Amino acid sequence: MSETTRPLAEGPHTVIRPYTYADGPEFTARARESRQLHSPWLFPPTTDAAYAQYAGALIEGRDRAGFLVCERGREWGHKKGRDRAAGGAIAGFININNIVEGAFLCGALGYGAFAHAAGRGLMSEGVGLVTRYAFDVMKLHRLEINVQPGNAASIALARRCGYRLEGFSPDFLYIDGAWRDHERWALTATE
Repeated sequence: MSETTRPLAEGPHTVIRPYTYADGPEFTARARESRQLHSPWLFPPTTDAAYAQYAGALIEGRDRAGFLVCERGREWGHKKGRDRAAGGAIAGFININNIVEGAFLCGALGYGAFAHAAGRGLMSEGVGLVTRYAFDVMKLHRLEINVQPGNAASIALARRCGYRLEGFSPDFLYIDGAWRDHERWALTATE
């Protein structure tokens, strides 16, 4: 188990890095502050115990990978005990779930911005960094984003990051007590 905050990739405004267990207090505080923004689309962990389980699956899991999108710059100087290059405040998170190897080499991207970072372009940059990392370092061939049709902000993010609409899947994922329809967006390494 590594507790490194070393960046995996850097952009002009953000860095992406792995989750650590030590991120729990900041992550859960930001998730609680962002409940209104996230509802009814996603439900990131808001307690220490829930975060430990959630992050553990990403840190230790073989079929998934998790990335924190962190701001670069001004807020970083106030944090203690972390590598300056790793970035400052956590702006959001991006997970690659259901990674399938072999002939498929695919994963499903899930993401969320925290309220203080919403609308600032940080997640667009973060999704771009994770997409390049997935194709170049993880050697995946295809990434998918599955979005509920009413989630205009998430659809706009997928489109801004170059993902293309592939179709519509009724009753695709069980979220918040019901099966929800989803649009399927995708991008391949060759595009």
